[in-house]
Amino acid sequence: MPRDSAAGYTSRRFGPGLLQYFSLVEGCLTMINAYQKQNNFTYDWVVRTRVDGYWSAPLDPDNFVPGKYVVPPGSSFAGLNDRIGIGDMNSSTVALSRLALIPQLDTAGFHQLNSESAFKAQLTVGGVSYITKRIPFCIISDRKYSFPPMQYGVPVASLGSPGPLSGAKCRPCKAVCAGPCVADVMGTLYKWWSWTDWGNGTLQLCDAHADWEKGWEKIFDRVAGKKLAYVRKRLGKLALTGCVQDFEDMKKRTVIWDAPPATDICRLGLGSR
Repeated sequence: MPRDSAAGYTSRRFGPGLLQYFSLVEGCLTMINAYQKQNNFTYDWVVRTRVDGYWSAPLDPDNFVPGKYVVPPGSSFAGLNDRIGIGDMNSSTVALSRLALIPQLDTAGFHQLNSESAFKAQLTVGGVSYITKRIPFCIISDRKYSFPPMQYGVPVASLGSPGPLSGAKCRPCKAVCAGPCVADVMGTLYKWWSWTDWGNGTLQLCDAHADWEKGWEKIFDRVAGKKLAYVRKRLGKLALTGCVQDFEDMKKRTVIWDAPPATDICRLGLGSR
């Protein structure tokens, strides 16, 4: 395989799952560039986020910093939190080039990287400076994590935490740890790993060692408000036909649509339903 092949480097340095993730992220940049070329303009800003994020407040204009790439603190896993990124077009081009910059990372001596450490390395190699700012969202997760987390453990925030949670893992739960308890738990975690900012009483913790607790729906509805509660209830009753129609309606509102057939997505998402 040619030495300048990103796939060749990735096959040696990263697992196939990470390769797929990098390809998806860089695919966003491909679509952005295609749309800019088609319409003869350049975006001022690019916000890269995730579909499994829960936003507790709008994104503040202070997070748009010219010449800097903005990422959240915490959840850095020996690199940088890559669950959201905000930057101008130049910095975003480097940040989204998850595959294209792999050969340069290798040449610069960056090896054995995870997603977060590779992300930090590519900003370094690409000459993009970054700053961290607390951002009001978390990543809703149904994964199980030991409680209380220690050292390399992962803290799971209650969806109702005052926040901002900056992309920490979260779930709707009755918080089992708040106030001084949070300080005790977070003090056992390695700050450069899964730690998240907990100052000023902004974090409450779930015991996430088991499945979501019975009655989580009521907790979510109370925290999220009437609008999102309505959406949750509607999705809970959604059948295949309605799911496909929703995707078709969304497709009509987009400029570029690059996804599997709606029927395939809905069958996978709805499962036996």
